[in-house]
Amino acid sequence: MGWNIIFRQRPMSLISIRHRTIFGMSSSKPTFPFGLQNKTQQYTEQRLLGYTAVEMYEVVVDVQRYREFVPWCIRSDIIKPAYPHSFKAHMEIGFQVVKEQYTALVTYQKPTLVKSVCTDGRLFNHLITEWRFLPGIEKQPRSCVLDFSVSFEFRSMLHAKLAHMFFDEVVRQMVSAFLKRAEKLYGPSSMPSRRLR
Repeated sequence: MGWNIIFRQRPMSLISIRHRTIFGMSSSKPTFPFGLQNKTQQYTEQRLLGYTAVEMYEVVVDVQRYREFVPWCIRSDIIKPAYPHSFKAHMEIGFQVVKEQYTALVTYQKPTLVKSVCTDGRLFNHLITEWRFLPGIEKQPRSCVLDFSVSFEFRSMLHAKLAHMFFDEVVRQMVSAFLKRAEKLYGPSSMPSRRLR
């Protein structure tokens, strides 16, 4: 009886093997781990803000205050004397049991640019954050256009997978934290923030 069942079954080929996934069955070959091929994450956003470029620039360039308002930032210290248009900062980020430190080289051009590049750290292969502040609406002097981008790649594939799952929400919370900081320092915005792209 057992032999009869075996011979009646349809022969399997490697091509038709189905793999179990978290969300059901997949007939494609699984990639390791969890289907994530590229560890690099990128996000860009352009937003019209009811603050001047100078006001937003001052919020973003004030790295030593990040621990006071940026989500998951535990420590943010300037470790090298400020040079013309650049300084180094010691950063520590943490979420629940994960904590990591890294050094960032921050370059700036008042009031249009603040760029941070991770120069060392065990967590990232690279981490680049760039804030550009462009002129806003001509009829509304207290406005600017924020051009924001972040690109990073975790060394660990596990960290990359976790970041992939929560990336957009984390970035939204981060941008929101900077806008709340501007409101705390400069009062209500002159207009509601509006995403352009």
